[in-house]
Amino acid sequence: MAKIRITADVFFLDRSSKRPLQTQIREAVIASILSKQALPGAAMPSSRKLAEHLGVARMTVTLAYEELVDQGFLISKSRSGYWVADSGAVPRLPTQTGMTSVENSTLWQNVLSENLSARQKIIKPRDWKSMPYSFVFGEMDSAIFRHSAWRECVRQAMGTRDFDLMAGNEATDDPMLVEYILSRMLPRRGITANRKQVLITVGAQNAIWLAIELLTRVPLKAVCENPCYPDTPQALRWCGADVATVNVDDHGLPPDAIPDGTQAVFVTPSHHAPTGATMPRARREKLLEQAQTRDFVIVEDDYEFEMSFIEPPSPALKAIDKDQRVLYAGSFSKALFPGLRLGYLVGPEPVIAEARELRAMMLRHPPGHLQRTAAYFLAQGHYDLLIRDLRREFAKRRTAVLEALDKTPLEMAGAARFGGSCLWVKAPDGTNTEELAAELLKVGVVIEPGSPFFTGHDKPKEFFRLGYSSIPLENIPEGIRLIGEMVSAAPKRTA
Repeated sequence: MAKIRITADVFFLDRSSKRPLQTQIREAVIASILSKQALPGAAMPSSRKLAEHLGVARMTVTLAYEELVDQGFLISKSRSGYWVADSGAVPRLPTQTGMTSVENSTLWQNVLSENLSARQKIIKPRDWKSMPYSFVFGEMDSAIFRHSAWRECVRQAMGTRDFDLMAGNEATDDPMLVEYILSRMLPRRGITANRKQVLITVGAQNAIWLAIELLTRVPLKAVCENPCYPDTPQALRWCGADVATVNVDDHGLPPDAIPDGTQAVFVTPSHHAPTGATMPRARREKLLEQAQTRDFVIVEDDYEFEMSFIEPPSPALKAIDKDQRVLYAGSFSKALFPGLRLGYLVGPEPVIAEARELRAMMLRHPPGHLQRTAAYFLAQGHYDLLIRDLRREFAKRRTAVLEALDKTPLEMAGAARFGGSCLWVKAPDGTNTEELAAELLKVGVVIEPGSPFFTGHDKPKEFFRLGYSSIPLENIPEGIRLIGEMVSAAPKRTA
């Protein structure tokens, strides 16, 4: 492990204080150790460098260090200086030294308008990767990813030729990446667009957030699917929108159920989240017809269309949008890896121009080197080969999941018609999948309870999402068996 050295510029003195300089140095070092800024085993700045930085005599620093050695905070090593002592050796002080830290929670409770940390969300265990049966959604299997190809694309993107693009501060997008989206990604979804109609975002979620921010500058009545990805209605409410939800059926959101006065509809027509339902073309046309007649706009989240290993995916809703009422959000993150955080927003030029300015105020632009690396990976054909590999592997895993589910009391409640990387599963009535998930963790199984996807007070408890994008094929049968066994043994609640 590389040696950690603390730099001198993290320490300061109060020249207006009457306390001796040596005491102030000692207290500053103690404060940094107790606050974990200076970690055990880290090397302290040399007495010469710290003295130069603080503008004091070197002997003043040396005496402060020696006193800290006597107190057990530092250790001295011959010819190598002073080091922070192991945490077990650091003494506990009866009183605080230096500045007093004040939580001041009352002040911040009054300033903050909402407690976002208390919202219901999809939570994965931090150690899910170490679990043998992790049926989590949206995570990459590193065994499938083309590491050497990505590494080569990173090397190219970091080269001299592309340095200006990577290092630039203009709120523009990588032209190579935009060109690939226009010529390859969008045509696959039946969409045509020009450069001014595309904006690179930090993932599809950021694209949807930008759309929400633009739409809620005036009071907005919005509609979301129920169930749906929980961040969408929560983001709408956070931005001040009046949000209604419409229950989906086997064909997605029914347009006739959209309330009067709606101004924006947020929908996942090609692959409903989380049930996987696909909206038929007739219903899509009906939705667009109502959008025109009733004068509302649509935000389409088109995720996982690449994972079509059973049949070709339906064209995007945006593909049949003749009235320019649809904002389209897409992403590379699900197919590449979620940590990449690269997506795009497609819409009318005036809307994208506003979204570009809003993005510039928020984060300027997505990192240039990531954009160019992704552009090389896409343009050189690595992305298409990765999609091929993912489709083949996901087809095997889906078959294994379905075969294993047939031997349990579990029921497949929803799945993408064309493929995908997850299933929507229903446990027997009366099962609480939040409690089930907690018990399954004890035997190394991770599932995602369905409750966070629903809105309202009477949320169904018997659903859960079963992802298979990151679990090894050979682990699936035993993992499903454990789930079925636990479900059979779990107490059932009656209404």
